[in-house]
Amino acid sequence: MSVVGNNPRGMADHVVSLTKRLRQEIPSCLATGVVDMATGMLLTYETTDTHPAEVLDLLAGATLDLFQGRTVTMIEDVFKERRGISSAEHYFQEILVNSTNLTHLFIRNTMNEDVVVVVVCPKSVNIGMLFAAARRVVKELRAF
Repeated sequence: MSVVGNNPRGMADHVVSLTKRLRQEIPSCLATGVVDMATGMLLTYETTDTHPAEVLDLLAGATLDLFQGRTVTMIEDVFKERRGISSAEHYFQEILVNSTNLTHLFIRNTMNEDVVVVVVCPKSVNIGMLFAAARRVVKELRAF
């Protein structure tokens, strides 16, 4: 199910509201974005800095690879098989990536698995506060 459904204007407003709330409520937040996994598109983003269009275009593809790449899907299938789970639900819900200077948090929306929120903070961010704030905002605004 794509984010862009029966009410594109309402969905667009909701996605923009989500990115703004994340930027406001997450300590030291540098950037946020929302990726639609069904279309492979970055729906919206908000950042404190300018980034080349190529980097923003690649973010959606990288997010898709992180959550639904071929190898990741194989790992999910093995975990499900070993645990006797027959659900089509994706196993990986949150991924934290640390780069040289930044921390990137990717959270799948529990109401619509095709929606992934991306949050970028300095590497010095308190990880517990990052997770707590991001989960709270995503939970409050999850009804896509």
